[in-house]
Amino acid sequence: MGFINLSALTNTTKGLLCICCVLTDPVFFLPRHIMNELIETERLYVEELQSIMEGYAAELDNTELSPLIPAALENKKDVLFGNLPEIYEFHNRTFFKELENCMERPELVGTCFLKRKEELQIYEKYCQNKPRSEALWRQCGDSLFFQECQKKLDHKLSLDAYLLKPVQRITKYQLMEMLKCSKNQEGTAELEEALATMLDIIKSVNDSMHQIAITGFEGNLSELGKLLMQGSFNVWTDHKKGHSKVKDLARFKPMQRHLFLYNKMLLFCKKREETTDGHEKPSASYSFKHSLKMSAVGITENVKGDIKKFEVWYNGREEVYIIQCVSPQAPSMDVKNMWVSEIRKVLTGQLEACREASQLHQKITENVYHAPMRNIRKMALRQSDSSSPETGFRRSNPSPNMRQKRGEMSHSR
Repeated sequence: MGFINLSALTNTTKGLLCICCVLTDPVFFLPRHIMNELIETERLYVEELQSIMEGYAAELDNTELSPLIPAALENKKDVLFGNLPEIYEFHNRTFFKELENCMERPELVGTCFLKRKEELQIYEKYCQNKPRSEALWRQCGDSLFFQECQKKLDHKLSLDAYLLKPVQRITKYQLMEMLKCSKNQEGTAELEEALATMLDIIKSVNDSMHQIAITGFEGNLSELGKLLMQGSFNVWTDHKKGHSKVKDLARFKPMQRHLFLYNKMLLFCKKREETTDGHEKPSASYSFKHSLKMSAVGITENVKGDIKKFEVWYNGREEVYIIQCVSPQAPSMDVKNMWVSEIRKVLTGQLEACREASQLHQKITENVYHAPMRNIRKMALRQSDSSSPETGFRRSNPSPNMRQKRGEMSHSR
């Protein structure tokens, strides 16, 4: 399965933005027109999901069709459809209705997306499963079972085309970029935040699809924290111990490495192209080669002689890595700046966490030390009060009421 081309999507939305800006009276007409288009495409999407669930997934439990079900598909419904039922329920019961409520007030659509940003993360799970789904489809997609289901539904396209709909839909929500023609209107801030959220979701989905292609890593990737960045780079290395400087590394041939940045670790992998069938595009896998714990990493933003490179060093410069972006999808400086910024965020977060842990430890230590001392002082004060002459005098010198009672008793005698 191919990955989502973010730069292509951005170029597409820019083109749409130019088109929409020439329409007349954009303040009133354009937002409502775009909102109507968004709702109609959402309605069609829900109907297509419903047809998949009822016309294919449910038919796997139809006893009349069971003789047509291929053996490779037995107990594999979850593999073929992934979490599509969850996606369908979310859009059918929740998201579609909330978008409809924005028809008369398009300025609220940004809030609608922000409200559901957690639920929209379900697409990450679906896309992660997509390679397994496609592999299963290649085994049994031409079976009589699927042909019969397609015939009943009167679909022109086979099931595999419909299973791509969720991947396509999550990217098409960027059509809301056109709403930027309503700049400085009510809801603009929420809309811009929603657009950023959708881009983050698409990036997260894209990154996760690369992550599942990592091979040879013996640890548990889920224990490394969130996957923050991934990309292809040229890497020059120097593994000399001590404080020796990196000299003239540019004259040596670099290694091509695909880097995965997590909160706790930086992985270096080698990208491999694997062809499954002759007529299909090769699929990528990433063979694990090396890792650096982020707790021992340092960064130098600029490398002398080439501003497009940055430097990552490890364990007090025992290991030095000079890194240069090779992605054709974005300018090298932009990619470099994003990586440097993200690495700095990780290192700053670690520093703050260490500082907070140190302060907490100091408070605990102070409480452990001072609590017994306070108790000792309190006990000493009590003992001092009970044995002082003043206390003895108060006890031997009765109150006026007591003296009066004693006098009355003496008089009665």
